[in-house]
Amino acid sequence: MRIQQSWQIRKPAVTSGNGLVATQHYIASEVGAGVLREGGNAIDAAVAAGLTLGTIEPWMSGIGGGGYMTIYLAESREVRVVEFGMRAPLDAVPGDYPLAGQGTNAGDAFNWPAVTGDSNIHGALSAAVPGYVRGISLALDTWGTWSWDRVIEPACREAEAGLPIDWFSAQKINQFARGLRMYEETARTYLADGLPPAANIEGTVDRLPLGNLAQTYRSLQRNGPGSFYNGDLADIISGDLARAGSRITVADLIQYEAGIADPLVTSYRGGRLNVSGNLTAGPSIIHALGELEKTTLSSQPDSHAFNAYAQSLLSAYEHRLANLGEGQNGNTTHLCAADAAGNVVSLTQTIMSAFGSRIMLPRTGILMNNGMMWFDPRPGGPNSVQGGRRPLCNMCPVILEGEDGSITAIGACGGRKIFPAVFQLTSFLSDFNMSVDEAVHQARIDVSGTDEITVMDHMDQAVTDHLSENYANTSIRPNGVNPNQFALPQVIRRNADGSCEGGCFIPSPHAMVSAAD
Repeated sequence: MRIQQSWQIRKPAVTSGNGLVATQHYIASEVGAGVLREGGNAIDAAVAAGLTLGTIEPWMSGIGGGGYMTIYLAESREVRVVEFGMRAPLDAVPGDYPLAGQGTNAGDAFNWPAVTGDSNIHGALSAAVPGYVRGISLALDTWGTWSWDRVIEPACREAEAGLPIDWFSAQKINQFARGLRMYEETARTYLADGLPPAANIEGTVDRLPLGNLAQTYRSLQRNGPGSFYNGDLADIISGDLARAGSRITVADLIQYEAGIADPLVTSYRGGRLNVSGNLTAGPSIIHALGELEKTTLSSQPDSHAFNAYAQSLLSAYEHRLANLGEGQNGNTTHLCAADAAGNVVSLTQTIMSAFGSRIMLPRTGILMNNGMMWFDPRPGGPNSVQGGRRPLCNMCPVILEGEDGSITAIGACGGRKIFPAVFQLTSFLSDFNMSVDEAVHQARIDVSGTDEITVMDHMDQAVTDHLSENYANTSIRPNGVNPNQFALPQVIRRNADGSCEGGCFIPSPHAMVSAAD
């Protein structure tokens, strides 16, 4: 029996003349908007909001993970990409992930062959070297205007206050409690009395202490972001990892480098799309848009358009899965920011699966990623486990430069579902001249690596009927809170006149766009 969801929520787009921040949590959105109000730029706001997200939705991202940031720089009118994805430990070996002989790990949204004991999905060996702190500090040093100690202050305060426990965060912990209870420090933090926390029935929000995470944030504030990778904090992190059985050493932390690169670029319908690099879903969105541009679309997203979307996505994923390069689903989060000067940021950050590796380091409170799940456990391939290798990932933060002079940041969370969502949003804005509000609430499809076409249940019936008639494996799904059948996007567009419009799509109950006005 399928449980039916009958409720629907819509959050209208927000407009501003002085900048916007859109994130998956209202606290982080307000932190970012507060930075803009106090004179910070979009890079400062994105870094402050991103750091805060690691304390208020820790099942999604945090300083134990990594990400990618695509930035439009107004003064030089150029786009740059900051790359800080996770990396295999230098001592990683394929033998740590012996094949189970049957099954796949599709339960975590990948189709790699299953590994004995799921050692690539949870536990110490699933953790890859985190690049988050190195990456966001590189962006801040290069283009930000605020100091590190100032930009991290709101996140320090949130970490000291603890995780807000409302119905949604309580549900998240309850959903993954069986996995969290397997690891001592994680269980002590999230299941303190052996049970998940419950939301306060009086309507107030209690706070859950996150181990020693607040002390770690304050240490980073005092000693700088480099201390995560070299110094006393790095020694503590690597020591806890060693005791847990991880291959990550202090040498991995010292040698980790984030980078700044040019984006991959494609033209589409007179606009210019800037995407993240070859280890992300960037090349796949370029492939899909290239296929779509061969089709003449009408003035509305009709059956013809969605058939073209399905064909383009099927082609792109066939190419993607057949050509895995060095470095797929996970619990990422995304945010967008724009300031009054015209700078625009699209940032995606992740610890991979919900609660990552489930390993919380006891002396720091850092929840580690499970980035080794991105690798194919079969040895000898371009995306197989190899010491120091960076894996292919699904993140896809993009900047769309419109023919009308607008600059739009688009991104989403949702693993393999990210790129199909970003692809369709790009088309909605470019092909049908939709407003941001119209685009983020327009019904979408998902085609993400299989022959299944998943259709939002509020899609126009003519489109649904057409897809069902033409694709045997078509399913209609609600875009509900849990499970998430579709990616959750954020979009901010800065128009040529300087005004901004930002939107985020339900069902994330915490997602919000905050204005600097």
